[in-house]
Parts: sequence; C-alpha cells; structure tokens
Amino acid sequence: MTQAWLVLTRPDGRDVAAPSEAQLAAALSDVYGGNTISPDGGPGSAVLRFGYDDGLMYEMEVSSGGAVRFAEWSDRDCEIALASPRTMTVKQQADALQLWRLMAQRQVAKIRSQPWLNDD
Repeated sequence: MTQAWLVLTRPDGRDVAAPSEAQLAAALSDVYGGNTISPDGGPGSAVLRFGYDDGLMYEMEVSSGGAVRFAEWSDRDCEIALASPRTMTVKQQADALQLWRLMAQRQVAKIRSQPWLNDD
C-alpha cells in the first residue's frame, strides 16, 4: 500500500515530519515577519511537501513578501516535473496558511484551481 507523507522545511532548514497546524503557522509567521534569511543571505522561505512513498510529490514554497510557488514532481527526487511551476503572491499570512492546509489535506485539484499567475 502506498504511504502518504508530509514534511515542512522550516526557514532555518530543519525538516518537520507530519507538522501540526501550529507548526505550519509558526513557519509562516517567521517568513511573513521577515525573521528569516536563507543560507545564501537572501530572503527566507519555508516549503511544505507531500507525496507518496512510491511516486508523486508536490511542494509549495512561501517566501518573504508572500511569493508562493507550487510544483508537481514524478517522485521525491524531483526527476521529472509533471507541470510547469505555478506562482502567485499571497499578501496575507492567513491565506498562505489556507493553501498549506490544502496541501496537508492532499487537495491537489483545489490547489490547481487557485488563481495562479501563470495558468494557461
């Protein structure tokens, strides 16, 4: 049977497996509060990923300023992109948390139906 997993990569680079909503909110608070700097010195970000042991992986990165990027991959190693990455700007932290809730619930169709800037 295929096992689903969920991992949050916090702005400090630490991974949290099966994060709680409070942990998701705290990571977004760090990003939106400007309390993060990436290892290369640029604006910080946090990434929520979910996938399945035998295949598909989805990731949503939220960066300082509310830049959101959603990507779909064939596997955890990001070997084959299943679609071009989608982007949007989300000014409110609560709206970013709602997107991450959809990720945590594995609601890919609802995520795809969001108003992405580069939809076809």
